[in-house]
Amino acid sequence: MENSYLKRFKKLTKEEITEIIIEKNNYKNSKAASIGALKIIQKYRGWISDNIINDLAKIIGITPTELDSIATFYNLIYRQPVGTNIILLCDSITCYINGYEFIYKQLKFLLGISIGETTKDKRYTLLPICCLGNCDKAPNMMINNELYSKLIKKNISNILEIYKNDCK
Repeated sequence: MENSYLKRFKKLTKEEITEIIIEKNNYKNSKAASIGALKIIQKYRGWISDNIINDLAKIIGITPTELDSIATFYNLIYRQPVGTNIILLCDSITCYINGYEFIYKQLKFLLGISIGETTKDKRYTLLPICCLGNCDKAPNMMINNELYSKLIKKNISNILEIYKNDCK
């Protein structure tokens, strides 16, 4: 079965197809595998391109439009290239009240980018997130899978320094 997928969907690798099939087989309704399948592609490629949406939708058994609507609904599925380090800046009311604007301005100054942008060196992408579930320690941001809390303007550069040498 896998080989027939490889012949039909040349844009996908054997590893991607294998994992997607395994994911799809976990559900009675293959549409339920959509998010998992998108995450698999993103794990390998960093983001979900339009040409991958078409092949992936066929494997899952839904239309490209349906899959695209799922992909664009979830803010942690990236529909354009992103940097090596994804900065999720919490803009919830709690973080906003506790210094979001100061943190955002400092990130903007240090990185030279605004929300939704990626640095020229492709090292950082800055994205908003509505809540990181850590409101008692606001303001918060997450870089990759590392949560940073009780942020103050002056410690942002030290945090970014940790990721200085990361590259794809």
